[in-house]
Amino acid sequence: MVVYYQVAGRKVGSHVLAMGVLGSLFGGVYLATRGGSDKKQATPPIQASSKDEETFIQDFLKSVNGDEKKKDH
Repeated sequence: MVVYYQVAGRKVGSHVLAMGVLGSLFGGVYLATRGGSDKKQATPPIQASSKDEETFIQDFLKSVNGDEKKKDH
């Protein structure tokens, strides 16, 4: 009970065409959704004029984020 189609001069069964279409569809979706290779930073880079300023900003951000996490729970 297979219908044969003439494709590029050859007889191809309908089940082969269906498997090809589904394989192409799922393969395309996989390739499109697997993500990129670039890792993006969670926060913007810190542009401090000195090392002391950079450590102060990092400590401040840690304390602020720590306080927010305690409030959520």
